[in-house]
Amino acid sequence: MRVVFVGASRFGFKCLDRILHLENIEVVGVVTNEERFTISYAPEGVVNVLYADLKTFAAANDIPVHVMQTKMTETGLVAQVKAWQPELFVVVGWYHMVPRILRDMAPAVGLHASLLPDYSGGAPLVWAIINGETEAGITLFEFADGVDNGPVLGQASTEITPEDTIATVYGRIEVLGLDLLVRCLPRVAGGTAQRLVQDESKRRVFPQRRPEDGLVDWNQPAQSIYNFVRAQTHPYPGAFTFHHGKKLHIWHARVADAGVLQGSTPGICSLLDGQVLVACGNNTAIEILQVSADGAEVTATTWFSQHDKHAPVVFDAPR
Repeated sequence: MRVVFVGASRFGFKCLDRILHLENIEVVGVVTNEERFTISYAPEGVVNVLYADLKTFAAANDIPVHVMQTKMTETGLVAQVKAWQPELFVVVGWYHMVPRILRDMAPAVGLHASLLPDYSGGAPLVWAIINGETEAGITLFEFADGVDNGPVLGQASTEITPEDTIATVYGRIEVLGLDLLVRCLPRVAGGTAQRLVQDESKRRVFPQRRPEDGLVDWNQPAQSIYNFVRAQTHPYPGAFTFHHGKKLHIWHARVADAGVLQGSTPGICSLLDGQVLVACGNNTAIEILQVSADGAEVTATTWFSQHDKHAPVVFDAPR
């Protein structure tokens, strides 16, 4: 089967490498884009924080490449893909809808990091952790005209533990996704794949996230803020707050005993018994452990020690 691979992420890189070793699969072309690209919800451009250079990898494996300039319907891209005569598109680590003009050439299948139909749309793993879910998953499905709504070819799940971060969950999801491709693509190529129609009554669609969506709301309870921090830590842009109008990223935190902070205004930050504690909503507190300010990542205690010990530390709104 003649496959055109579409992707631009580290996970996409791993999937492309694995697909090259599958029997009866011939990758005849790769569509990718640059690390910074424009998209409908951010015409000013966004940076792909999970970017991988598929262009160089494909060239090293003698696979033709097209680097998308603006959109998937651009004339050069459509003409190039048509010349490759695809029988299937495989899409992984891609932020654009695959248009009908391409899917009329060949069906498209892709991996989505949720148990569809739930958590359709953008940043499914981030949203799942923010929302305190205890299970995540990945789905291989065939594309249709809607948002992640085509028939399911295979799914796999993993637990989200209280200690997990986006990095640890994403790592397990990658392993499960690679296994799905290895198991299911040969069935697609051989015409034996089973397709399960999604239950639309169970669909929830979540929006894409931007770096500016990481602003912490200290009026939320500590558990919610903890989930918010661990959902956006490395390799993502991170949750953040402001101190004296300067941005402070919070990379690692944990729920703490509110203790003497009970009744404090949310956003008040104190150093108590060697712990940097912040008052949160509902009379709860969180300990922040690792932060970065002015481009330098340090422990929270190191950051706190740089401030006047007699002046209160209050996280405020941006100025």
